[in-house]
Amino acid sequence: QVQLVETGGGLVQPGGSLRLSCAASGRTISRYAMGWFRQAPGKDHEYEREFVAAVSWSGDNTLLADSVKGRFTISRVSAKDTIYLQMNSLKPEDTAVYFCAASPYSVRTMSSAYEYWGPGTQVTVSS
Repeated sequence: QVQLVETGGGLVQPGGSLRLSCAASGRTISRYAMGWFRQAPGKDHEYEREFVAAVSWSGDNTLLADSVKGRFTISRVSAKDTIYLQMNSLKPEDTAVYFCAASPYSVRTMSSAYEYWGPGTQVTVSS
């Protein structure tokens, strides 16, 4: 089974930047689309995870949520099961646990389309 691990979370001031990384290990998922979801404080269910961004297995196709468009960028390392989420101009409402996920489908916005999930990394935007 594929294992996903997120890194790069932390505390940052509003307007600041942060880069999250997600590395996959185990069985190859080179044909999987990968994405980022976030779960705001106080929301305990998986279906409450909000779509943030996704990238196709080739890295050529990306999709961003309207709430982060223009501020966040998702990318995938060529021939590597690693993705990044560059977050700029961070806002307090970006505070959440960010999850990396992998999907056997093309880029999707629904969490149910993703088969594997990382444990999450906390991002806190506060002054």
